[in-house]
Amino acid sequence: MLRLDDVSVRFGGPAGQTALDAVDLDVAEHETVCVLGPSGSGKSTLLRVVAGLQVTDSGRVLLGDRDQAGVPAHKRGVGLMFQDHQLFPQRDVGANVAFGLRMHHVPRAEQDARVRELLELVGLPGAARRAVASLSGGEQQRVALARALAPRPRLLMLDEPLGQLDRSLRERLVVELRELFRELGTTVLAVTHDQGEAFALADRVVVMRDGRIAQSGTPLDVWQRPADAFVARFLGFDNVVPGTVSGEAADTVWGKLPVPPGSAQGRHDLLVRPAGVRLVAATDGLTCTVTARTFRGTHVAVHLQPEDTSAPRLEAACALRDAPETGDRVGVAFDGADVVVLG
Repeated sequence: MLRLDDVSVRFGGPAGQTALDAVDLDVAEHETVCVLGPSGSGKSTLLRVVAGLQVTDSGRVLLGDRDQAGVPAHKRGVGLMFQDHQLFPQRDVGANVAFGLRMHHVPRAEQDARVRELLELVGLPGAARRAVASLSGGEQQRVALARALAPRPRLLMLDEPLGQLDRSLRERLVVELRELFRELGTTVLAVTHDQGEAFALADRVVVMRDGRIAQSGTPLDVWQRPADAFVARFLGFDNVVPGTVSGEAADTVWGKLPVPPGSAQGRHDLLVRPAGVRLVAATDGLTCTVTARTFRGTHVAVHLQPEDTSAPRLEAACALRDAPETGDRVGVAFDGADVVVLG
């Protein structure tokens, strides 16, 4: 459905900032791909390039095997939904949803039928005559989605689609969106900085860094096997330490860590998931002091400082009833099943 072939974008001429650096990306028909990355990683520029809103310095964008060079945005057959909705406040809900249909000169009766169908689909039946100003943030998001879907785009693109909504509403809508895209067979390219949103919505996650793709894979693959320390830390894992792997153990400042069989040998960064940091008696394992506790709903994140204060801190995940108090001295042992040797 979509292919980016060696796409680069620079702002400020050849010596300026590189926003995209030789990016290759494929999106299959009916696939939902979420592009993740911190601010300035190039994810929004990538979306604008596909939409035809940003000219490339090199490379090609192909939609359905057709090179989009010189094809204006309104003729690309893509739908674009922005973070801030960009609804027309002077028009009612029905007129907003029908906007793209009017631009394509669809007959009025067909417009009305499509508007009714989409409002039913996004959970706003009978809302066609409501004023935009009367809608909640979540309802405006649904109207924006219906408007983007109305012309039946071959590719739907979402720019931080749920970024302005509160967490509980985001978590509910992301499930509804995934079900809706599967029902419609829509091909989706979304960009977001929210890992939870991307992992819940996507068939495939693409992590970007400095204009390049740092990792691409299924949500499970990326979560279980981050490509490198940058990806691991971006996903929220803080227990990353350099070490030397030899056999099924690694020498680190935290002592010897067990590693899975078949791990790459030599110097590598290692990730220890909080679940793999086991608290034992202070006389056993790596001696640490509890510096803080953070309640995470299902568990307590316990922050630990090794006796060697030059060593980085650790985070352990503890059951609510088992979490030690701040200031307690504990021992730490490591579970090799939760250690990842990073690339």
